[in-house]
Amino acid sequence: MINVKENIVINDLVNYTNLKIVQNKEYFNFSLDSVLLPNFINIKKNTSKILDLCTGNAPIPLILSTKTTKETEIYAVELQKEIYELAKQTIKINKLENKIKLINDDVKNLLKIFNTDSFDLITCNPPYFKYKKESLINENEVKSIARHEIKISLEDIIKISKVLLKNNAPLALVHRTERLVEIISLMKENNIEPKRIRLVYPNKNSSSNIVLIEGRKNALPGLKIEKPLYAHNEDGSYTEEILKMFKEKE
Repeated sequence: MINVKENIVINDLVNYTNLKIVQNKEYFNFSLDSVLLPNFINIKKNTSKILDLCTGNAPIPLILSTKTTKETEIYAVELQKEIYELAKQTIKINKLENKIKLINDDVKNLLKIFNTDSFDLITCNPPYFKYKKESLINENEVKSIARHEIKISLEDIIKISKVLLKNNAPLALVHRTERLVEIISLMKENNIEPKRIRLVYPNKNSSSNIVLIEGRKNALPGLKIEKPLYAHNEDGSYTEEILKMFKEKE
C-alpha cells in the first residue's frame, strides 16, 4: 500500500500481477462482490465491446482486462466525479487507457452516447438498496449514492441494458439475494431471459446474501442454477475457490 496524499491509497488489486487500484479511505473500497462478478462471466472469444455500469473505481474493468483479448474495448461508466477521478488514476497507473474507456456521466444518458445493439456484454455491481425519503442513509453523500438507488434504479439498469445489448448478448449482475425475484421479473419484462444463477453464501451454515445472475437479450427460456459458492471457511478464512479468484490464471 502506498500513501499518495491524505485518504488516498494505491493498493494491489488482490493478487493480480502488476494491477493496482486507487482508493479513498473515506469512500467505499471495492468489495468481494466486484471480484465475484467478472469471475462468474463466461467471455466468448468474439467479445469485442463490453460496458460496465456503476463502475466505481473500476475493479471490474481491471479484472476483465485480464480475461479479454487486446482488441476488446471496455467502457466503464461512473456518475460521481470523485469516484470517477479515482478510476481515472487507476486506469492511468495500470497503463490501460487504450483498453478501458472511462465515462463520467449518468447511466441514463448512455442512450444518447451509444447506438442500440452496441455491446457484446454488460456488467454491473449496482447500488443494492431501494431509496425512500425515510430511508436511513449515510451522511457521506458519495457513500449513500453508492449504496442506495438515489441516482439509478435496478429497473433503469435493466431497461438501458436491453437497448444497448446485441441480440443474445448477456447482462451480468451481482446483487442482494433478497432482490432476486425482482431482478428476474424486470429481466423478463425487458426481454432479457435469465440463463444462469449462482447463489453466494458467507459460509456453509448461512443463508445466501449475494446472487450472481446472467440474462441474455431475446434468448430462449432455460435457466441453469449453478452450484453454491461459499465465501468463507468455518475459521473465517476465504475458501479455496475464492482465493483462486484473487489472482490471474497461470
